Amino acid sequence: MVFDTRLLTGVGVLAAVTEAGNFARAAEMLGLTPSGVSRAVARLEARVGVRLFDRNPREVSLTEEGRRFHAQVMPLLAGLDEAAAEAAGAAAVVRGRLRVSVDPWFARTVLAGGLQRFLARYPLLVLDLLTSNYREEMMSGVDVAIRFGPPDASSLIVRKLLEAQILTVAAPAYLERHGEPRSPHDLVHHEALLFRDPQTGLPFPWEFHRGGEIVEVKISSRLVLDDPSVAVTACVAGQGIFQSLAIGLAPFLARGDLVPILPEWSEELYPLYAYQPSRHLPPAKVRAFLDFIQEIAVGL
Repeated sequence: MVFDTRLLTGVGVLAAVTEAGNFARAAEMLGLTPSGVSRAVARLEARVGVRLFDRNPREVSLTEEGRRFHAQVMPLLAGLDEAAAEAAGAAAVVRGRLRVSVDPWFARTVLAGGLQRFLARYPLLVLDLLTSNYREEMMSGVDVAIRFGPPDASSLIVRKLLEAQILTVAAPAYLERHGEPRSPHDLVHHEALLFRDPQTGLPFPWEFHRGGEIVEVKISSRLVLDDPSVAVTACVAGQGIFQSLAIGLAPFLARGDLVPILPEWSEELYPLYAYQPSRHLPPAKVRAFLDFIQEIAVGL
């Protein structure tokens, strides 16, 4: 097989333009002229047979086909970079830019507090952190994605990082007004705060686990939210009862802003997974990041 080296060159230019946002800045990054970048993109578009960029005088942006192509080829470029580093005897060096997409609640309550320690440990690394709890195109332009929930069937490499306990909580002021439920079924008579599943668009069902027994309660609510931070704040304000990951609740419980409801029914666990493009050897920077998450998760 004769490899078309111009295709690899075009893919490199595609990555630079996507990161830079326009041809001029990409040209500076690559040491080319803007017209040279433009010609390389045009050759690549002719080679793959689709338009990859929407162009205007100030910036360029990927088309839908371009986003899909970019998501497919970036892991291949990263693999080439890793192979070159390994061949040079530097596979263990954590360096370069690491692009990560992380669930917002985990990023805010767990990861953010450890970022200084992580970056101090790897001074040659630049971390580009995106927060999202959606899975559609979650690998577009990133090296690894972190999401709560059971893994989807896909060609991605999946690694379980932890399992988080599910707690049902309320503010003391709410319980003073409405009383404390004594069984899961009592919750049908209470105000609830429902959290929307970003994948289905529907509220998460409320389950209660105890000694192998699982009880699902049909909860209705006048308030459905898609941001757990807003839900916790509303719960602290006494709006209603909320079922949440235990991760991030420790400060509220320690201050007494929230108290656990039905603690004997709180054995449900919800997993956190890392997703990586399907390739045999992930880059050293990805391995270091995932190992660090598991390290800081030990105390959760």
